[in-house]
Amino acid sequence: MDPQFDEWGPFGRPLFNDPATRALARVGVVDVGSNSVRLVVFDGAARSPAYFYNEKIMCGLGAGLPETGNLNPKGRIRALAAIRRFQLLAEDMGIPPLTAVATAAVRDADDGPDFCADVLRETGLELYVIDGAEEARLTSQGVLLGWPTAKGLVCDIGGSSMELAEVSDGQVGRCITSPLGPLKLSNIKGGKKGLKNHINAILDQMFSQIPVEKQRLFLVGGSWRAIAKLDMLRRNYPLTVLHEYRMTPRSVMQTVKWINEHDLDDLQKRSGISTSRIVLIHTACEILKRVVRKFKPREIAISAYGIREGMLYEQMPQQLRDRDPLIEACRYAEDKDARWPGFGRKLYKFIIPLFKGANDDRKRLIRATCLLHDVTWRAHPDYRAEVCFDNATRANLGGLRHRERVFLGLALLHRYKNGRNGTRFEPLVELLDEKDAQQAEVVGKAIRFGAMLTMDAINDLADLRYYPKKKQLELRLGEKARGLFGEVAEARFMSLAASLETEVQILNLRK
Repeated sequence: MDPQFDEWGPFGRPLFNDPATRALARVGVVDVGSNSVRLVVFDGAARSPAYFYNEKIMCGLGAGLPETGNLNPKGRIRALAAIRRFQLLAEDMGIPPLTAVATAAVRDADDGPDFCADVLRETGLELYVIDGAEEARLTSQGVLLGWPTAKGLVCDIGGSSMELAEVSDGQVGRCITSPLGPLKLSNIKGGKKGLKNHINAILDQMFSQIPVEKQRLFLVGGSWRAIAKLDMLRRNYPLTVLHEYRMTPRSVMQTVKWINEHDLDDLQKRSGISTSRIVLIHTACEILKRVVRKFKPREIAISAYGIREGMLYEQMPQQLRDRDPLIEACRYAEDKDARWPGFGRKLYKFIIPLFKGANDDRKRLIRATCLLHDVTWRAHPDYRAEVCFDNATRANLGGLRHRERVFLGLALLHRYKNGRNGTRFEPLVELLDEKDAQQAEVVGKAIRFGAMLTMDAINDLADLRYYPKKKQLELRLGEKARGLFGEVAEARFMSLAASLETEVQILNLRK
């Protein structure tokens, strides 16, 4: 047997039921930042977890810190109440003890230790105050959770600081911090010119420590996500998933200019950005503009994963870190939700002869499609195609670019539906070129046909052979498969052949 089918290439067996990783199935993390205090409870396949619970309170702990040297008094009250609530929720959920960290505001404030003591006394939760370099390291690990092969510069912005770190080969390199948070820059003297000079001076220092140019820039943090939302709004971008959204330096500059020319109240209503975030948007835009000019990235990617995900990644054994987050998540979904767990792997073996020339990235997407092909079977038959498409394009799946999300969604749509004309998904399909859209259709129709033959040992009953130069598709059927090859199955096979624009040949085998 081909080894790629024996252990399915580099993915091996799934690890979500392994005792070494089972403890990571549900983990709670509290992040006490300068703007917000958030609880996230992760659940599911540990390598690519879902968000079981996610709550954020905008406390503004860092507001006024540069002037007073202390945490915002009202913010302290709100933050303490939020942490108390989070601890009670965690107890009700029965999850292991929460892991809690505090970043720039608490570490810089004179009364930061007093606040930590209040938290410990009233909730029993120890708040770990981390320095800027550690914040950069953990945030970068969050990026690696989503992109194991990430290479470039991670830029994380909070209310009171901005961190930079290098990532490459699954490792975090140099890490540095700065006071370039929007809350910290609210009262810089000298107006716009003074702010620009202040930012440039700090960035010059940062560049002298990490002189990285023309690499991918990964942006982490609420202010960066707000700018990305507005970039989507300006471009009328059809897929409103922030994770893995890509921008060019030119697009960033255009969006900054566009934001400065528009009324913030109007932009807030149209984008849904919170009031506490939109009031900082002009300062955040100025910082990002200067970062782009200084580091000259070739591409800019938004990461929805950051310090909280990095804290989860910290607990992962290396064998789990080495896994592909997409494949692990899809295998978990199949194991949990499919009618016949394990059949996706057999489908992959059945249809892969149609894609002999596909590269590893494309084969990876085909694997994922096969694993997910049956997980939405509970949806009403009239809407399964739509549910599949939405599930793929909007689900919390790591390691997927937007075009890959659409490819996956389109393939799953065609698993349940021959055509897509007239659907609400047409604007999204335009993110693919014609060749990729056609191949996604073939993947879906191949799965649609293969699922008709059996739900068990399909590879012992039939096989496909494709000769693209001859424009010929060959189906070889064993004795049992001949009985399963009914009218509907034949119609689906012919639909697959039509998508490939081939002639067909059906051979009966003695097996």
